[in-house]
Formats: sequence, structure tokens, C-alpha cells
Amino acid sequence: MLLNKKIYRFLLFAALYTGLSAHAQDTVRYIGKTLSNVDYHHGELSPAVGVHNIQIFRANREHPEKADGFGFTYNHAPMMAYWNKQFYVEYLSDKVGESVPPGQTLLLTSKDGETWTKPVVVFPQYRIPDGTTKPGKNIVAKDLMAVMHQRMGFYTSKSKRLLVLGFYGICLDAHDDPNDGLGIGRVVREVSPDGKFGPIYFIHYNPQWNESNTSYPFYKKSKDKGFVQACDELMANPLEMMQWVEETDKKDPLIPLHKDYKAFNFYHLPDGRVVGLWKYALTAISTDNGRTWPTNASRAPGFVNANAKVWGQRTTDGKYATVYNPSEFRWPLAVSVSKDGLNYENLLLVNGEIATMRYGGNYKSYGPQYVRGITEGDGTPPDGKLWVSYSMNKEDIWVAAIPVPITADPGGQANDVFADLPAGKELEKWNIYSPLWAKVAIDKGPDGQKCLTLKDQDPFDFAKAERVIPASQKVQVEFDLAAGQNNTGKLDIEFQDEKGHPAVRLTLDSAGAFVTKAGYRLKGMMKYEPNKNYHVTVKLHTGTRFYTVNVNGKDVTTGLFFNPVATINRVTFRTGTVRHFPDADTPTDQDFDQKNAGEAAPLATYYIKSFKTAAY
Repeated sequence: MLLNKKIYRFLLFAALYTGLSAHAQDTVRYIGKTLSNVDYHHGELSPAVGVHNIQIFRANREHPEKADGFGFTYNHAPMMAYWNKQFYVEYLSDKVGESVPPGQTLLLTSKDGETWTKPVVVFPQYRIPDGTTKPGKNIVAKDLMAVMHQRMGFYTSKSKRLLVLGFYGICLDAHDDPNDGLGIGRVVREVSPDGKFGPIYFIHYNPQWNESNTSYPFYKKSKDKGFVQACDELMANPLEMMQWVEETDKKDPLIPLHKDYKAFNFYHLPDGRVVGLWKYALTAISTDNGRTWPTNASRAPGFVNANAKVWGQRTTDGKYATVYNPSEFRWPLAVSVSKDGLNYENLLLVNGEIATMRYGGNYKSYGPQYVRGITEGDGTPPDGKLWVSYSMNKEDIWVAAIPVPITADPGGQANDVFADLPAGKELEKWNIYSPLWAKVAIDKGPDGQKCLTLKDQDPFDFAKAERVIPASQKVQVEFDLAAGQNNTGKLDIEFQDEKGHPAVRLTLDSAGAFVTKAGYRLKGMMKYEPNKNYHVTVKLHTGTRFYTVNVNGKDVTTGLFFNPVATINRVTFRTGTVRHFPDADTPTDQDFDQKNAGEAAPLATYYIKSFKTAAY
């Protein structure tokens, strides 16, 4: 079954790639020159300045009370909405691995995109009737639970009602598909302004299923006429129906295009045409608002993407953006910008980290993946940023806030004295990677003043704060730094070029030493004390490859770059060691769990009061 599916996909997309619609003149395409390098988790891409990656859910089997209350470790396919002045993220969850029951769908909310509620079940586990079978499979369901699979999470009606949707699929074994058109049906319920949920209804059944053999009523039975009207409105919208194609019966007349294309999303061009995007960077344009489509989609010229989602939308500055994994793997996560919605001109980094996969499981792919933003009509956050959700390793759920306009230009040298910056604006120029157990935030330092704080108690991940600066051959970097302890934790400070290659690495280690990397070895510079502020000045010259480190007015070392670079373009503060696993040759489908995967490490805290740069 698995081999046949792989062969089918290969033949399908090989045909598309070689030109079913290759001669179309008007299509989405990538015209930039930058390509990602899969040998690096960051792809050697320059960051989009000011992106904040925030983990909103962290799986924990050993301590479910710290996660979802169930201890499920397969968590994937998040989708977003912004409604009633808050963010919503829906994601599906299986106990251990993909498409292995039981499964359910959960929902999180946030007022500001940074602090999120614990997930609550929006569509619970569902029992499949004993005796259920599928054509071509010699397996009969017995004591079997459904799994969930949905490409559409939300719909906001014209009357401003928020509907949340899911799909109950059937997987008779670990290699069965919940989106083969042979599942049970799609469910819907309303989210109230007070955060409560309305009753669950089926909004659409697959063949052989109806009210008599399912556990929830049909939506038409609701006494809430406004709810029924919102559901009717949704089902009359062909663009929305395009998202249903995978799970719905393949011949369903609701679906405008009956093709085995996956993970549809769309945006409108200024002339009213609709751009459709699917996995494998397939694309097509509809001229009648999604009612009809070309017979075959084409692969977007220049786009690099495999079996992972591509998200596209119009941004608040009138431009367009696509966010996706620009490789044959599910890393890095990158963004590309277009002025007209067709020609994409650049490729910038959103997230170039791959956390340690703590729990093995069926079809658990490495990397930040399955990105999905806010669909047209489902709200616009007031900050004007491009917000997307994604999963890490099909295990944890993240969001990314990408400032608009999207740029790699920091706009000048850094002069960040955090106590002097307006509240909420302190990290506008900083790129952060902030897991729940390794948070990056603005907080009070040992002296009570506001500072950039990295707090890490995650044995399998780290906190990271990165500042892009103008590319310079000769640059001086100054920062005020304190550590909350000197007997645990680690802080690396790296000076990197525009591709993320480090030239110099300074480290506060777990034994109270401030050291620098000197080739293979570490070179001691001085001892450091807890909660004591150190004013550090580093002068770097890429031409001579020399650098000097001065602490509190005293030179503590002069050394050579451990890696030559042409310019210094960013400075990174990271509470852990750089990761090289996985790589392009790592076997997929990790079949083991990490030891003590649900346990925390001793807390290590680092404070940065100020950060300044200057060319010299």
C-alpha cells in the first residue's frame, strides 16, 4: 500500500513537473537567485528582520498536566484565525504517531500572540462503529477510534460568527489514509464571544454515513437559525469548498476541482483572479472566484518544495508573501515576497532551528513544517504582521509573527538600551526563537531594570535571540550581560555572516568560566559571577580575522576567527549548542523516544541590558 502510494505520487508530480501547464504565461513563479542549502537547518538564508517564533504547545507524555492533559505526542497541522480581538489556533492530535488512533482536535487562544491558553478539546475522540470496512482492505473495525484530518480550520461568516471545523477519518492500520474520501464526515461547531463552544454537528457526510449511523446530528437540526445560515453560507462558497477536497468523497459535486492535489490555500489578485497553491508548489489561477479552475495545476517555476504545505497571502502593505520549506525536506522555514502576487523575488529565513524530537512515532518528520496562516476573511491582527502557525517535528505547535514590510535590512546599527525603549517595542528588530521551557522575553534584570531575558530549563531545546546588523568588515559590538547563575546552563554568543556562519563564539559555561572558541579548543578568558553585570566590547575585523574582547574596560583576549567570513551581519545569543542533527541523510520516522523526554532541566537565566554596534 505504502509503496503503491509513493509510486503514484511520483508519477503524478513527475507528469505535472514536465509540463501539463508549463507553457502558461501567467503563473506564480520564483524569480530570485537565492536557494536554500539543506546541509544547514537555516538553509544559509538571511533572516527576515524581527521575526518572533513562539512555541505555544509543548508535548509531554510523562507529565500530561503540563501539556494537553492527555499526553498525546503527535501534534500537527495547526491553522489560525483572528476573531473577537484574539488569536485562535486549531491543531489535530494523535496519541503517538500520524494516523494511528485515537485522534482528536484541540484549540488554543491568545490575546497578544505571545501568551497562550492551555489547549482544550474542540472535537473529541470518536468511536467508529464495529464492522466498518474500506474497499480494498481486508480489515474490519473493532473497538476502533477515528483519527482527525482537516485542511480547513475556521470560517468567519458575514454575520461575524466564528465556526471551527474538523474531519473524522478512518485509519484501519498505520499506513491507511484518513483523507482518502472514505472517512465519516466533517464536523462543525460555533465559538462564542465568551470562549464557549456550541454543540457539535456534522456539516457534511461522506457516502454511507448519515444521522442514523453517526454520533452527532446534522447541522440543519440546529434551532439556531444564524448558525445554520453561517453553515449554508460556507458550503455555498467554492473557494472554501476547495479546502475539503482531500477528505470528501472524490466525486462530491461540492468540490470545484477533482484532483489529488493537497493542502489548498488561496489569495486574490488586484484584478479579482484567485491564486491557488498546493503541496509540491503546485499552482493555478481561477478567473471566476474559484468556481472553475484549469484542468491541471502546474508546478510554480523556480519554487523548491516537496510534500509540505505552501502558504500564500496578501500582506498588509499590499504585497504578497509565500511561506514554505524551500527544499526537499521540511526545513528551513522561509518567506518570499512578491509585489504583484505572481513574481516572487527573494527568500528569507523565518525559522532555521530543528528542536530535538523527543518522541518517536509513525510518519513524524523533522523540522518546522505544515505552515498555515490566516485565511482571507478570518481576521487581520491589528499589528499588521504576517502571522503563521506550524508544527515542529509533528510534535509541538508554534506560531511566527513576521513584521510587514518583510525585509532583511535592519535599518542601521543597533542602539538597544532596553530600559529606554517603549513597552512592547523593545524587540522589534530582534529575531527570537522562544520555546515554552526556554523563553525569550523582556523582563526585569538583577538590578530591577528592564532587559532582554533568556530563561532556559529545556534539556532538548534552547532560547535564542538574534540581532541583524549592517554587514560590516570592521565592527564593534557592545552589550551589558549578566547571568543568574554560574553553576548550570550555557550561553553562546556568536558573530555570524549573512548566511549564518559563525566566525567567533564566546561562551558562558556551566562552571563559571567565560571562554572563547579557538579552533578545536576552548580558550579561557575570565571567571564570571552570578547576577553581576559585565560590559562586554568585542571588536572584529574580517580582513585580518582578528578580534578582541574587552570586559569592564579590560582586554581579556585577542584571537583569530575560528571560521573565516567576509562580513559580520548578525549577533546571536543562544542558550545551547548549535545543532547539526538531523541532516539530509538522517533516516526518517524516528522509532525511539528520548530518555526523560518530559523532564525539565535546572533553570538557567541570562540578562542583556543593552546592545550596541558601530562600524569602525
